[in-house]
Amino acid sequence: MRATIMYGTHDVRVENVPDPSIVEPTDAIIRVVRACICGSDLWPYNDMPQSETGQSMGHEAIGIVEDIGRDVRTVKPGELVVMPFAISDGACEFCREGLNTACVHVGFVGNNGLNGAQAEALRIPFADGTLYRLDVSEDDGLMPSLLTLSDVMGTGHHAATVARVEAGHRVAVVGDGAVGLCGVIAAKRLGAEQIIILGRHADRIALAREFGATDVVSERGAAAVERVKELTGGYGVHSVLECVGTGDSALTAVEIARPGGAVGRVGVPHYDAIPAAQPMFYKNVLVGGGPAPVRAYIDELLPDILEGRIEPGRVFDRTVDLDGVPDGYRAMNDRESIKVMVNPS
Repeated sequence: MRATIMYGTHDVRVENVPDPSIVEPTDAIIRVVRACICGSDLWPYNDMPQSETGQSMGHEAIGIVEDIGRDVRTVKPGELVVMPFAISDGACEFCREGLNTACVHVGFVGNNGLNGAQAEALRIPFADGTLYRLDVSEDDGLMPSLLTLSDVMGTGHHAATVARVEAGHRVAVVGDGAVGLCGVIAAKRLGAEQIIILGRHADRIALAREFGATDVVSERGAAAVERVKELTGGYGVHSVLECVGTGDSALTAVEIARPGGAVGRVGVPHYDAIPAAQPMFYKNVLVGGGPAPVRAYIDELLPDILEGRIEPGRVFDRTVDLDGVPDGYRAMNDRESIKVMVNPS
């Protein structure tokens, strides 16, 4: 089969690799019908050391089940499924608590021997706990939005949940990428009264407004903090969704939180320590978050997608086949595209 391999900075190739096969009785094989490029894929795209073996890429997919191991019970060949980015058994203590990304058998697609989803097919360990069956066809018009349940919509929702967004709250979303935009959807869905998007790309800002953002802050650093305070009566916001992962974005998130507020961190951190420990302490700001347990959120979010109340699939503004994946990386890196969907067929 064909799959996307990254060999180093800006070195993305689509190559022939061995077909996946059942290894454990709890495995399933899926044929990928939709995948995508994630903003987090751009970190290695810009700083990965050159590798002779390469890294299999992609962790978001919808697929058709092609084969199952003898112990798989909840999915069967021919069914359409969402594949969350984290492998989980669905049965351990942490999965039962809704924290699938801390599963005792957790694995992350595209890492530690699992091939990535920007490919024609892949093996899914612990298929019963990981895959989520969809009762739609693979050519359904909702496919883009359903694909976001594998990561970005669930991740935006996780940020909002950790940041304790509720009706009447003032909310700020740091970052205007696909996760930040889905964070706007999540905040609106949970009843936020004011939603401030911190970003500076016109196309993304326009979409954020359509999703429910009430205010835009394009400044950065101290100027951004001051502007958010101006928009919130001088106090800051109840909830901050930090969707970038840099030290600067984390600092801004803490500084714009009002006393007693909360920050939900879902941007993969590229810093060693959360900054602003002193103001965080004296303002009693809660900071939490991590890899989103998106599998646990599908039951809650899926009905809103199926019934048209939310449309997170609008974050996809370009579709490519497998041959177009390398240019898809370039387009996202150059901010020509918000998020690229991959149709391997």
